Amino acid sequence: MSLLLQYGIIVSAWILSLLMILVIPRQKRRLAMVAFLFKQYITCIFGHIVVELQLLAYPVREFAEVNRTSFAYEYMAFPMTCAVFNAYYPSHRSGWIQFGYYVIFTTVLIIGEVLLQQYTDLIRYVHWNWFWSWATIFLTFLMTRAFCVIYFGTMRGARYI
Repeated sequence: MSLLLQYGIIVSAWILSLLMILVIPRQKRRLAMVAFLFKQYITCIFGHIVVELQLLAYPVREFAEVNRTSFAYEYMAFPMTCAVFNAYYPSHRSGWIQFGYYVIFTTVLIIGEVLLQQYTDLIRYVHWNWFWSWATIFLTFLMTRAFCVIYFGTMRGARYI
């Protein structure tokens, strides 16, 4: 795949991530912002650990001189998806529906990652596979949701969850 097309995918990821702001309901924007920032924080840590241990590589990336991770994925696309995840989380539904919500969001992200891994140079599995990505994404969704519940649960009268 040409380098120009791969950078086009990166730009598209930025544009789609920014457009996701439009689907977040006004009353859930504070929750979405907290989820976005927390997800950026933990994704930054996990992303750097995985890259430094040479489990994953991002051969084509923005800011290549500064950062060996994918800036678009780690700092925008993934956190924005988590913001939408939390804004629409089915907190008043059964545990199975909530679990399915985690599984669906995680699986959709992994399908996209696997396609990028197979057909582009945007991500390369070195000592990694799709299952490890699935597990870490699931875990970070879970951690972010727990953080939001605790954060907003400690605020008196908060109705964001």
